[in-house]
Amino acid sequence: MSEFLVIVESPAKAKTIERYLGKKYKVKASMGHVRDLPKSQMGVDIENHFEPKYITIRGKGPVLKELKTAAKKAKKVYLAADPDREGEAIAWHLAQSLNMDVSSDCRVVFNEITKDAIKESFKYPRPINMDLVDAQQARRLLDRLVGYNISPLLWKKVKKGLSAGRVQSVAVRLIIDREKEIKAFIPEEYWSIDGDFLKGKDHFQATFYGINHEKLELKSKDEVENVLSKMKGNKFIVSSVLKKERKRNPAAPFTTSSLQQEAARKLNFRAKKTMMLAQQLYEGIDLGKEGTVGLITYMRTDSTRISEVALGESEQYIEKIYGKEFLPTEKKKEKKKSNSQDAHEAIRPTSVSREPASVKDFLSRDQLRLYRLIWERFIASQMAPAVMDTMSVDLKNEDIIFRATGSKVKFPGFMKVYVEGTDDQSEEKERILPDLQEGDVVLKKDIEPKQHFTQPPPRYTEARLVKTLEELGIGRPSTFAPTLDTIQKRGYVALDNKRFIPTELGEIVLELILEFFPDILDVEFTAKMERDLDYIEEGKVNWVQIIDDFYVDFEKHLEIAEKEMQEVEIKDEPAGEDCELCGNPMVFKMGRYGKFMACSNFPDCRNTKPIVKDIGVECPKCKEGQIIERKSKKRRVFYGCNRFPECDFISWDKPLSRNCPKCENILVEKKLKKGVQVQCVECDYKEEKQS
Repeated sequence: MSEFLVIVESPAKAKTIERYLGKKYKVKASMGHVRDLPKSQMGVDIENHFEPKYITIRGKGPVLKELKTAAKKAKKVYLAADPDREGEAIAWHLAQSLNMDVSSDCRVVFNEITKDAIKESFKYPRPINMDLVDAQQARRLLDRLVGYNISPLLWKKVKKGLSAGRVQSVAVRLIIDREKEIKAFIPEEYWSIDGDFLKGKDHFQATFYGINHEKLELKSKDEVENVLSKMKGNKFIVSSVLKKERKRNPAAPFTTSSLQQEAARKLNFRAKKTMMLAQQLYEGIDLGKEGTVGLITYMRTDSTRISEVALGESEQYIEKIYGKEFLPTEKKKEKKKSNSQDAHEAIRPTSVSREPASVKDFLSRDQLRLYRLIWERFIASQMAPAVMDTMSVDLKNEDIIFRATGSKVKFPGFMKVYVEGTDDQSEEKERILPDLQEGDVVLKKDIEPKQHFTQPPPRYTEARLVKTLEELGIGRPSTFAPTLDTIQKRGYVALDNKRFIPTELGEIVLELILEFFPDILDVEFTAKMERDLDYIEEGKVNWVQIIDDFYVDFEKHLEIAEKEMQEVEIKDEPAGEDCELCGNPMVFKMGRYGKFMACSNFPDCRNTKPIVKDIGVECPKCKEGQIIERKSKKRRVFYGCNRFPECDFISWDKPLSRNCPKCENILVEKKLKKGVQVQCVECDYKEEKQS
C-alpha cells in the first residue's frame, strides 16, 4: 500500500511525477476542478456576503469518489496543482471535498516537472494560501455576477445564447474601436525621392533628407519637382560621414504574453494552440530511455526572472558551445513590471543541455517548433549583446541633401542563436555602404520620386491584441488565450486574413453594454479591478469588500437596464437569390464564423451555403466556370472553380485574368511577408513586387 497520496490536475502530470517520487507515493489526477458554481443558477448569495454555492461538477462524481477512497488509505495527502491562483483554488476545492485541514502542510508547488525540482518541493510542503484562493474566487464571482445578470438581458432584448464577460467585453471594444478608427481614417499624401548612386563601381542607395541639413517632409508632387529643379548635374559631394558602434540587446526570456505573440509571428500559432502545446511540454514528454520529463518550466507567468541554477547552467553551456566572448560582461538586471506577480520564473527549458535536436524524435512537429522557440529565446537572452557598425552619409548637391545609412554586424552576440520577431517589419538585415570619406564625389545614376499615402492603424492580430491587453493591465497570463477564444465563439468578432474584425452582432451587443454598463467596458476600470485582485492575493484587502464595492453601482445600472433597454431586432438581409431546393428567397444570417446564406423558409428548409466572391477570372482548367474566392474550415482564403465538383481547380494564390507572357500559363498573386508578387505557376516569370 502507498503511504502518501499526491493529487495533481492531469494524468500526464501524474505519470511524470509518480516516476520521480517512488513506490511510497501514489499520484492521481483530479482532471482539473472537481467543484464549481452551478450552471443552472447564479450560485452567489448576494444577501449573505456573496457566499458562493459550490457543487460537484457533473461527471466528476466517480473521480471524486476514487480520490476519497485513496485518501482514506493514505497516511498523508499532498495537493500538487499548478503554482498559480487557479491551481491554489483547485487544491482548496479538493481539500474541502476530502475534509482536509487547509492549514496543514498539504500543499506542494513546483515550477518545473523535473526529478530535482519535484524532490525538493516535497521537502517544503506548506498550508493552502487562502489569499491566492480568495483572489481566484473573487475573479470567478465577479465574472459570474456580470455574466449571469447581463446575459439574460441580452437574451430578452437581442437574441438567445448571447453572453457578456468582464475581460471579453473590453477585448471586443478594442477591436470595434480600432475598426472605427480605420473607417474614419483619411489618408494623407506624402512623397519620397530615392536615388541610386555610384562610387567607382560600387552601387548604393540614398534617400532625400532635406535642404541645408534641415529635414523636409514632401507633401505633394509640386514640392518634389521643386527639389529636383534645384539639383545641378550628376555629381554629389559627401558632406558628412558619421560612423558609430551600436549595441543591440537580446530580448528577455518568454512570459506567457510574449510567448503567445512570438509563436503567432514566427510559427503562425493561435494563442490557444500555443498554450495547449506549452502545457504538454511542461507536463512531460516520454524521451525513451530517459523516461518522461517536463521540458519547460510553468507556462503561465508574467515574470522574466531566472533561477540562479538555470543562470549557471546557461553560462556554462554558452561558454562551451560558443566561447567566452559570447557571455555578457555585465550581469543583466531584470525589469520587473509593476503588476508582475513574480511567483515563478520566466518560461525556459528545464535543462539547456537538452537541445531541440536531441529530443526531435520524441516530439510532434509543432511541439518541436515551440520547444525550439523557447530554448533559443532563453539561450539568446543570456548571451552578449550584438555589436553593429553603423554608417550615416550625407550627399550634397547645391543645397539638396540625400542621406544613406548602412550597417553591418561587427559581433553577432545573441543574434547567432535567435532574433526576436516583430509585427510590422522583417528582421534587421545588413546594408553595407562603400568606403566613403568627406569630400568624396559620387555620381547620381538614377533618381526615382515615389508617391505614398499614410495608412490607417492595422487591425488587431491575436499577437497585437494580447500585447495591448497586457499593456493596459487587462487580464492575466492565464486569461489571454481563453478570452480570444470566447469572443470568437460568441460570434462577436471573426478572423479575416488572421486579423480581427467585429461582427454586426458584436457591435450591437457592445453598444447596449456601453449604454447601460459603461464601467464594464471602461479600460481603466477593468485594469483597476485586476489590480484589486492582485491586492487580494497579497493579503492587502478583503475579497468581499472588493466585490461589494463593485456590486453597489452595478446593481443600480442593472435596474435601469431592466426598465429602459429596448429590444433590438436583427433583420435578415436579402441575399438577392432564391433557394435552389425550395425556391424561397435566400437571406444573409450571422453565425459563429461570420455571415452565411440560408433559406428564409427555415426550419422547413435548412439549406445553407457560404458566401462566395467572384473575382472575374475564367477558370484556367475547364474554361467554362468562373473562379470564386472561398474559405476553408480553418478560415483560410482559397480560390476554386464555381463548377465544383465537376471541375476541381483550386489555388491558394489569387489567379489573374491575364496569362504569362513567357509561357502562356496562368499568373497568380503570391503573398509575401512584405507585399504581393505576380508570378507564373509554371515558369520562372516574375513581376516587380508591389508593397
